[in-house]
Amino acid sequence: MGDDAKSAKSVEWRKSMTTSFFALLFSLIIGMILIQASGYSAIESYKAIFGVSLGTVKGFALSLSQATPIMFTGISFALAYKVRMINTGAEGQLYAGAMTAALIGAYVTGIPGIIHVPLALFCAFIVGGVIAGLVALAKIRFNANEIIMTLMLNDIIKFFTSYLANGPLKDAQSGIGQTIRIQESAQLTKLIPQTQLTSAIFLVILIAIILQLMLNKTVFGYEIKVTGFNLKAAKVAGISVARTYLITFALSGAVAALGGAVVALGVNYRFVDGFSSGYGFSGISVAALAAYSPVGAILSAFLVGVLRAGTITLNRTTRIPVEFVDVIQVLVIIFVAAPALIHSILRWLKAFRIHRRSKELGGAERC
Repeated sequence: MGDDAKSAKSVEWRKSMTTSFFALLFSLIIGMILIQASGYSAIESYKAIFGVSLGTVKGFALSLSQATPIMFTGISFALAYKVRMINTGAEGQLYAGAMTAALIGAYVTGIPGIIHVPLALFCAFIVGGVIAGLVALAKIRFNANEIIMTLMLNDIIKFFTSYLANGPLKDAQSGIGQTIRIQESAQLTKLIPQTQLTSAIFLVILIAIILQLMLNKTVFGYEIKVTGFNLKAAKVAGISVARTYLITFALSGAVAALGGAVVALGVNYRFVDGFSSGYGFSGISVAALAAYSPVGAILSAFLVGVLRAGTITLNRTTRIPVEFVDVIQVLVIIFVAAPALIHSILRWLKAFRIHRRSKELGGAERC
């Protein structure tokens, strides 16, 4: 029985990886076609994106720094999806985490960095967990739709943090909406000078590994998987579905909030109104491409980070619209959400190859 379960799991994993690989491949190919059809050079575009992002130390660091907050939101979405809950509120949780960390970093003084940084991160973690936990409670108690609730909370949180950054908490010496600068003791360590790459990359990798081990090696991880795969079976087995929903979704929100916290503590050194360029929603495509694996989200987020870093080069050195990168991300979601489409394309390509091969053989025989 155990061997059968492992075999089925292995087959499912290979299937998911195949789907993710071809989703990415087809998205890049269609992206090239769209760029070329719009009158731009697809080859030059991809050279600019991947050449600079991966070809230099600073470009690589930029890719990683761009990917870091998306790693958090990708893990967040993947974790919630394990119990078939959709956390579309990562963007709002990200803002809440950034504001919380910025306030702890700015107004808590007189403590060393070894305490200050973890304190700011912990407070952001708790705030994100509470926000998502309240959504989970509403779903458990009142059968509320978590998708609608989290989408609405995104706007509420973003408007509220915007009010704070432009109102009572605004830096009086600044002309834009932002809080005062955080203390040096709350700043994350830079890994490469003159880049935005910080020690947050180690934190997110550690979180991904811990969550992956939790899912694969612990009783609670087993309960998460059973609840996600078969709700009736989970109830029959005596698993507390309500508890599983609550803890998993709260963890999802907490991880997303950390994504905002590391931006505030390591990049902006304060909360800046409108700092996110869609980090929360990018996490959806990252999680889908990773087949909803926390560790896989690290790799797929890095790819998105490469694309985002490449857009900076595109914007600076070419006239090619950077929105093409967003189109590629959307295509990834479409293909991953419709695996039957991928398999249909693969079957058509196989049939075309066989037909062409038979035609070539037929022509050779006539000769």
